[in-house]
Amino acid sequence: MRKIQMVDLQTQYQFIKPQVDAGMQEVLSTGQFINGPAVKRFQANLEAYLGVKHVIPCANGTDALQVAMMGLGLKPGDEVITADFTFAATVEVIALLGLTPVLVDVLPDTFNIDPDAIEKAITTNTKAIVPVHLFGQVADMNRIMDIANKHNLFVIEDNAQGIGATYTNTAGEKIKTGSIGHVGSTSFFPSKNLGCYGDGGAIFTNDDDLAHTIRGIVNHGMYKRYHHDVVGVNSRLDSLQAVVLNEKLRLLDFYNELRKWAAIRYTQLLQDHPKILTPITSGDCDSHVYHQYTLRLVDTDRDAVVAHFQELGIPCGVYYPIPLHLQKAYVDERYKEKDFTVTNQLIHEVISLPMHSELDEAQIQFICKSLLAFLG
Repeated sequence: MRKIQMVDLQTQYQFIKPQVDAGMQEVLSTGQFINGPAVKRFQANLEAYLGVKHVIPCANGTDALQVAMMGLGLKPGDEVITADFTFAATVEVIALLGLTPVLVDVLPDTFNIDPDAIEKAITTNTKAIVPVHLFGQVADMNRIMDIANKHNLFVIEDNAQGIGATYTNTAGEKIKTGSIGHVGSTSFFPSKNLGCYGDGGAIFTNDDDLAHTIRGIVNHGMYKRYHHDVVGVNSRLDSLQAVVLNEKLRLLDFYNELRKWAAIRYTQLLQDHPKILTPITSGDCDSHVYHQYTLRLVDTDRDAVVAHFQELGIPCGVYYPIPLHLQKAYVDERYKEKDFTVTNQLIHEVISLPMHSELDEAQIQFICKSLLAFLG
């Protein structure tokens, strides 16, 4: 059996090595390292894949979220609602811009933001909602868009974990995550379903004016060299990363299908144990791309399971052990523990098993047998 890894980027690279190596050599030979042809090709290819009018590549996923908020013209004091149970980058950029983060609870089955909690949190100062497609499953975007339209709010999709997933809207149309709200963002961190070999990110929108504003923001606020029309940042995707992303984008649906296969095998082997709650899919089979395969372990010492896995050389993750409302940087007297009952339970129960497109049957069998044997 091959060594089990949380994400097996080395094996994945071997499959695409000739194409990646050739593309990188082309960039090195031409010296077009920033905004070169590879970046423009990737932008066009990703626009076609997502079905959006505009993709603006940038330096990383955190920048993508921040630039999206800057492009919408949000001002200090404006309230932005997002999930308490997610990675800190989502709330980090809200705070960095002087906006007011408003954290709300999530749903116990999908781990995604609770639309009812969103609606309860809206005030006259609320200007935007940031749903996170956590672990690769689409949030309840029909409800969220209805709430946003009712209250005249922006929706900024955090699609860092959900790229490639599709959602069926109220009209029965299948649309890609990241293209549903007013603007979407993603990360190309190496471990993502679509990841590069460094940092990278992108912003998506169908709004022509917003796209124009964002293109200036990511380039120091310039549309013409040395003419700074808006306050901007320096956030660009380099050509070497675009080479990798172009090749992986071509295979993204294939990669995601392999992740779904691995998820199905995990679920088949684990779903009958009374202490294991396997992930559910709230929509059809295309609505979850399994960036993570996250279990809930009930009436169990989750940390003892983690220690047992470590002894066996099985990697695993706890995403996330501390809710954002209890992180030192984001503690706020506005938050009441009774409003985070689901999150406060999940942090003691969740465990993510190895998940990537290179998992094989022997590895999955070993992981599941080891967990079942420990739980008894």
